[in-house]
Parts: sequence; structure tokens; C-alpha cells
Amino acid sequence: MVAGEASGDQLGAHLIAALKARRPQLTFFGIGGPRMIAQGFEASVPMEKLAVRGFAEALRHYREIAGIRRTLADALLAERPALFIGVDASEFNLPLERKLKDADVPAVHYVSPSVWAWRRGRVKRVARSATHLLAMFPFEPALYAKSGLPVTYVGHPLADLIPMEVDKPAARAQLRLPPRKRVVALLPGSRRSELEHMAEPFLLAAHRLRQEVDDVHFVCPLATRQTRDLFEASLHAHGRTDLPLTLLFGHSHEALAAADLALVASGTATVEAALFKTPMVIAYRQSPLSWMIQRQMLYLPYVGMPNILAGERVVPELIQGRATPAALAAALLELLRDTDAQKRQVARFREIHAALRQDNAARSADAVLGVLDAGRA
Repeated sequence: MVAGEASGDQLGAHLIAALKARRPQLTFFGIGGPRMIAQGFEASVPMEKLAVRGFAEALRHYREIAGIRRTLADALLAERPALFIGVDASEFNLPLERKLKDADVPAVHYVSPSVWAWRRGRVKRVARSATHLLAMFPFEPALYAKSGLPVTYVGHPLADLIPMEVDKPAARAQLRLPPRKRVVALLPGSRRSELEHMAEPFLLAAHRLRQEVDDVHFVCPLATRQTRDLFEASLHAHGRTDLPLTLLFGHSHEALAAADLALVASGTATVEAALFKTPMVIAYRQSPLSWMIQRQMLYLPYVGMPNILAGERVVPELIQGRATPAALAAALLELLRDTDAQKRQVARFREIHAALRQDNAARSADAVLGVLDAGRA
């Protein structure tokens, strides 16, 4: 198995647990994070080596990442595992899956690349690389219908784990947050490359919002020591150490459960915020070169998964040049004051939660074991 970031580590751990419950004799190895390791996974390379987002950022690390993939491919071709599972990280995993598939090692790809948002030609690439695809969103299987690639809709594991009704006071007590303050969660990303572009606008937006709202408290969960160091460096650089802010290592779910509103970097965290029924503003910034390349490929009018699932712009999105501190603060303030808009978001989030709740563990395990058994037949 290979997972390349915190969200993939979480998905991988969930899948490992489900598979081991069915077949305890299975062993798992490759690249993964602490959650997968806690399930008995043997990690040969630190997952953080793959946690790069954006075209320009990936180019800077290309030689190192390509070397890791080449070394891993050689080891897997020699080892010939019964099955390979690529958990997201499609730029790394798809070429690896293609090599293994060509060598008659079945390869399951878990989480469809964003073929629905951009680069629709990737459907053929995924079909050429993978033996089977596990799709988390209900509209995805139809996109592969003509490709010949078997696809199983498995829903989202967090939709099974996160309750439909969240105990906000309990979450605040657990994190020792002020019980009578308006709590705003800041989720600027899980990768170093994301914090490099979003720590400053998120922090300065929080400062501006505090100037308008006296009874506000911020909570910011950060995935790694590197991302926390970057955020704290920005705090000191801009002289905002007086901000009413609780910094966390991990605990993003608790932070979202406790929050009245959230400012969230586009990505997996937006789905998590929707499942916690937390009204949000979505933002994203990356390097100018990465954005210049990506904007030529986008064809949907929005990028946030809650809006894609809803089929309309339920959640405000501020991307790249529009994601200024002033604009982010204004969007948060408008949402804070517009309780009807909050209720509309929460209503759509409930619908999304119901659609994604599909007993992911059972569906995923059944599909993976089906591929595994077919490969042994």
C-alpha cells in the first residue's frame, strides 16, 4: 500500500482494519503514516516525502519522489505481493500501478483522481493503470462507464464514523475551548507546501475578523511539526501572538465539531467540515505557476467538494488572487451574520452525509478481497 498524506493515511488505516477483521493473516507494507502503522502496517519510507501539492512544488521535488517510486517499484516487482493498493496520491501511484499491473500484480486504486473537475483525459490513464477502482463519491462510477475499468462505489469512511448529530459542547470541553465564545476553526492544509501559501492569509483573516467580532476564539489543528512550525513562524512574523487561538497537533475532527464556523483549505478537509455540519468558507492558494497551469484545465464553476456534491455553490469559495485576508475575513463575517445561509449549508451537508454513508469498510473490503481472490484464481 502507498498513501501520501494525512487523509490517505486515515483512509488506509480504515481499510487495513476492515481487511484484517476479515482475514487476520494478511500483512501490509509500503508507504504510510502513523494511523496505518498503528494497524500493523510496515512503512519503509516516511509518508511526508510524498506530501507535495501543486505543479511547481512537485517539479521541485520530482527527482527525489521519482527515485522513491523507482526503488519501491523494483522492490515490489521482486517481492510480487498478492495485491497493491494505491491510496489517493495518483501522480505517484498510477505509474507504479501500471508497472505492477503489466507484471500481473493486481492494483486497486482507492479514491478516484479529480477527473470530474479537470484533466478528464485521466480516465483512460486510470483505466490503463488500475485493476479496480474504489470510488468515494456517488457520481464517479458513471465517469468510468466506457473505460472498461471495474469501479465500486464504497462511500466515504468518515460518513460512517462521524455521527449525524455532533455534541458541540462536549467537543469544546474536550479541547478546553471557551464555552461561550464564537469558535472559528482554521484549517489551512495538511502539507508544508499548502502552509507556505495559506498560513499568512488565514492568520491575517483571523486578525481582521477579531477586530469586528469581540467574542471570537480560533482553533487551528495542524497535521505535523513542520506545518505547525510554519504557522507559528507566521504568527511571530506578523506580530499576532495575541490572537485568541488554540493550536492543536491533529484533532481536526474535534476542532470541526467544536466550531461555529470554519475557514478551510480546499481538499479533504472540506468534506470533513460538511460531515460535521460546520458552516464554512473554502479558500485555496498555491504558487502562481501551479495556478497558471491548473486554471487552464478546470471546467467546473467551483472546486470545493461540498459544492460539487450539492451541484451548486452552497459554500463561498475564494481561490488564488481572491483569497486575500480582507476577502476571507469579509466572507467569514458575512456567514457569521447570515444565519439563513448557515442553515442552508447545514441542510445540504445533511443530504451529503446521508449519500456518503454506505458502510464503507464492508464495501471496500469486499471489493479488495474480490480482486485479491480473482488474482489467485
